[in-house]
Amino acid sequence: MDKKIDYLKGAAKKWPGATVAYRSDWDCEYFEIEKKGFCMLGKNNKGELVMTVKGVPEENELLREQYPDVTPGYYANKTHWNSFLLERSSFTDEQLAMFLKQSYELVLSKLPKKIQAKYK
Repeated sequence: MDKKIDYLKGAAKKWPGATVAYRSDWDCEYFEIEKKGFCMLGKNNKGELVMTVKGVPEENELLREQYPDVTPGYYANKTHWNSFLLERSSFTDEQLAMFLKQSYELVLSKLPKKIQAKYK
């Protein structure tokens, strides 16, 4: 599991403006750009390792219907965020990184145009 976490953290650190740091107040690895979070990687209340990322609401719903390891965002807006149960995930590391990248891009797209331009 450490390899998967390292892979996801490494992928995100390559994206312009993205940072990853441990947040002790939430007990998770927190991924952000310009102080706006795009991923939380930590344990849910059942002790399962989850990656919570932002997605397109319609796609989020489809993923939840098709995959039992995708649930509504843990401690997040259930419409816009999904949690991927990493320990029983049916997705490859590359696919998980794709969902992480989509979340990064969605959050970046909501930032002011001037800030977005710094990272394009």
